[in-house]
Amino acid sequence: MSAVPYMALISAFAGLALAGFYYKAVEAAPAGDERMQFLMTEIQKGARAFLKQEYTWVAFFAVAMMILIAIVIDPLASVSYVIGAVLSATAGYAGMTVATMANARTTEAAKDGPAKALPIAFRGGAVMGFAVAGLALAGLMVTYLVFVEWLEVDKAFEIVTAYGLGASTIALFSRVGGGIYTKAADVGADLVGKVEAGIPEDDPRNPATIADNVGDNVGDVAGMGADLFESYAGSIIAPIALTAFSVAGGLAAEDAGAQGVVELLMFPIAIAFVGMIASIIGSFLVKGGDSTDSKALSRALHMGTNVAMGLTVLGTVVVAYWMFGDAVGDEYGLAVSVIGGLLVGWALGKTAEYYTSDHFGPVKKIAAQSETGPATTVLSGISAGMVSVASSVGLIVLGVGVAYWGGEQTLGDGGGIYGIAVAAIGMLATTGVVVSVDAYGPIADNAGGIAEMADLDPSVREVTDALDSLGNTTAAVAKGFAVGSAALTALALFKSFELAVGQEGGSLSLNVGDVDVFIGLFIGAGLPFLFAALTIDAVGRAAAAMIEEVRRQFREIPGLREGREGVVPDSARCVAISTDASLKEMIIPGALAVVVPLVVGFIDVDTLGGLLAGALVTGFALAIFMANAGGAWDNAKKYIEAGAHGGKGSDPHKAAVVGDTVGDPFKDTSGPAMNILLKVMTIVSLVFASAFV
Repeated sequence: MSAVPYMALISAFAGLALAGFYYKAVEAAPAGDERMQFLMTEIQKGARAFLKQEYTWVAFFAVAMMILIAIVIDPLASVSYVIGAVLSATAGYAGMTVATMANARTTEAAKDGPAKALPIAFRGGAVMGFAVAGLALAGLMVTYLVFVEWLEVDKAFEIVTAYGLGASTIALFSRVGGGIYTKAADVGADLVGKVEAGIPEDDPRNPATIADNVGDNVGDVAGMGADLFESYAGSIIAPIALTAFSVAGGLAAEDAGAQGVVELLMFPIAIAFVGMIASIIGSFLVKGGDSTDSKALSRALHMGTNVAMGLTVLGTVVVAYWMFGDAVGDEYGLAVSVIGGLLVGWALGKTAEYYTSDHFGPVKKIAAQSETGPATTVLSGISAGMVSVASSVGLIVLGVGVAYWGGEQTLGDGGGIYGIAVAAIGMLATTGVVVSVDAYGPIADNAGGIAEMADLDPSVREVTDALDSLGNTTAAVAKGFAVGSAALTALALFKSFELAVGQEGGSLSLNVGDVDVFIGLFIGAGLPFLFAALTIDAVGRAAAAMIEEVRRQFREIPGLREGREGVVPDSARCVAISTDASLKEMIIPGALAVVVPLVVGFIDVDTLGGLLAGALVTGFALAIFMANAGGAWDNAKKYIEAGAHGGKGSDPHKAAVVGDTVGDPFKDTSGPAMNILLKVMTIVSLVFASAFV
């Protein structure tokens, strides 16, 4: 049993080695002509400059947190915090680097059709996927081995939990900052370019086009990578922390059935090991076909995910039998919990696909509503997003019920919460390949932009558009996994917080009849809405500055709008506007997630308990609504651009562009940041629990 962390560490290094292999494979592919390489380099420079500035700003916040943790908790906890933050930032930077290198190579490969283009885009995404999973798991295992097994320090598990807080800090600011950047550029480019100037998306005349393509990488690659890094690490930490605080609080093995503590600590690590190996195998099975039909492309892309999930199911059954063969009840109960989590994550993804893919009714309905103008387009998108919440809530409830039942089957009374905790890692066990498929999307999007800006044959853009349309759906699927795991992980961390408060001699009440709990519920319920409003406002203000700049250049640069030869836009100015605006705007919403639970916790822990419960429920619903509504609007626009309802340039198309513009901050800024908000508040509360009491 003691070998399990070492096995997980080896699998993490195998994942990192695979990321290196895919990096070399992408690097070896031809990058196209001089114009394509110039555009690729401009996007790279913009993305690197933004991340450098963003990480510099976040470093000040991280240093303040590190000092606070060292004073209030333990100096070693601040070391763990820094490790989590640095590795999360490293994963994001690595993914951004290869994504900005893979875009032009995907465009060049698209000249020979999707069979060549899809594998390059996927391998570029796989570098992100396996860098995220490999670094997250390796860092967590090293932290666990050093502080828990080798040094056996006091407060060892609080120190390990601080690793997750470090990852959460980077994830929160990366998602918010990157999301504001990308959507400010996207909204500015679309509203002035498509609607006002009547020029195509990614037209080289549009000054915001380069900034838009930079944004795809800093928001949808680096930001998303930091998000999934934090989600993956948190899903492993949650059951470990739950076990540790249960034991420390006197709820040792006898209250969780007859199982020893070691098995409960090692089980989530073993599942992470199984999932990593399964992801590595699955990644080799993604191969493109000759068709640009999105169903054929989807089958090719999801082959790796489906195989990885199947192997994880088999591996989970074997691990459960090995560790819990002498269980009180059913040795396979916890396997049911993990597999239930995996299937619910998959079902959440499929639900997102139904509401965001143009093969199904909701997106076609939004496109049809565009016939009567922007208002009906926006209303139908809001409706589709809200309806999707109901089915997603049903799936989460089912997943929680199955996971709780499985935990009690194996561990007896009191084991249900542990079952819920390991269900979250079931959702994210295949993070390597899930992130690979997600990060593929921005690469395909950039490839289309380069095809347009380099004035390549329309057949190339046809291939990249088919890849990009699928990318919107795969992104929605990954967001389903992320927000579903956030709900389960936050619940497990919340229970750990309750136990940690009890361990320090305090008590936590969640009686709604208590006025302090009731106040906390309302504060928590309102926080996700405030957070969403702040981030949407931030996008609006940054986009307004971008729109004015694009209008100014069209107005003041002679021949730019007409496309006169030799006249080029000042793209660097647009990149600078997005960078400055996003960095300023990310501070308040980012700090909100950390400061509010700290302030409330030092005033009253019962109010904090209510706050966490209220935020978990409304935050989950809001995240699903925003992600699916935004994805539906985007693909309704693409459905019309493919020829439906009058095609490009028609009045329905202009209405759909407005819907897509409303949906941009929904799906790429506020929605994805919501699941990080939930976990940051919970993990901050857990790490500082001893200080609150």
